[in-house]
Amino acid sequence: MSNHLEIEKYFFNSKYYSIKFKNYFPIYEKLFHRFRGKNITFVEIGVFSGGSLFMWKNYFGPKARIIGIDLNPQAKDFEKYGFEIFIGDQTNESFWQDFFKKIGKVDIILDDGGHTNYQQIMTVTLCIPNIKNEGLLLVEDTWHSYIKKKYYNPSKYSFINFCKKLINDNNYRYPNIGKYKFSLNKYIFSIQFFESVVCFNVDKKLCVENIIIKNNGTNIGVKDMTHKINNSYSVTNKTFLGKLKKN
Repeated sequence: MSNHLEIEKYFFNSKYYSIKFKNYFPIYEKLFHRFRGKNITFVEIGVFSGGSLFMWKNYFGPKARIIGIDLNPQAKDFEKYGFEIFIGDQTNESFWQDFFKKIGKVDIILDDGGHTNYQQIMTVTLCIPNIKNEGLLLVEDTWHSYIKKKYYNPSKYSFINFCKKLINDNNYRYPNIGKYKFSLNKYIFSIQFFESVVCFNVDKKLCVENIIIKNNGTNIGVKDMTHKINNSYSVTNKTFLGKLKKN
C-alpha cells in the first residue's frame, strides 16, 4: 500500500468526522513523510469535528505533539484524548503571541481554518517567524482566492496574490533589486504551490543574501552570451502573448 493511501486509511478510520479533498493526501505525504516517527510539534488550525486530529496522531506516531486551534470552545472536548486545544482567532496577534509563549516554536502549522484573504494572510505573517528551521506552514483551500461569493475574489488582495508578493520578497534577497517595508524573506527559504495548497518552507540559516562565487578553474575567454537578447522573444510577440492569455 502506498504511503498516501496509508494516510487516507487513517482519515477514513478516524474516530470522528472530518472533511478533506482527495488531492491533498499525496501532497501531505510528499511534504510530511520526513517528520514521521519524530518528536515534532504539529499544529492544525480548524478542529471542526476532530477527525483530522486522530488522523495526524496516527500518521506522525506517538512522539508527535498534536495541537488544535479553533474558534469553537466545544473543541476543548478533544483534550480528553490527549490533544492540546487552544481557542482563539487566527487573525488575532495577541492570541498568537500568547500561544507561542506557551508552546514555543513549532515544526508544522496546517491552516485549515478560516479561508478569507485576511485570515490566511494574517496566519502566514504572524506564524512564519515562530516555525523552526526546516519546518513548514501549509495553507489549504486556497481556491477561495478565486471565489466571488462571500470571499470577494479574484482580487488584488487575494491570498494567492499575497503569495505572489512573497515570491518577489524571496527574490529580493538578491542584492539591489528591491525590497518591501514588511518582509518575511529572512524566514521563508522557498514556497511550493500545489492545486489549492501553498507550502512555505522555513529555514533562517538558508535565507542569506545571494552573491556570485567563482571557482579557480582556467578562464579560456569564451564570450558570455547570458544577456544577449533576441528581439523575436519580445514580450510584444503575439505568439508569446497568446500563451499567456486566459481562456
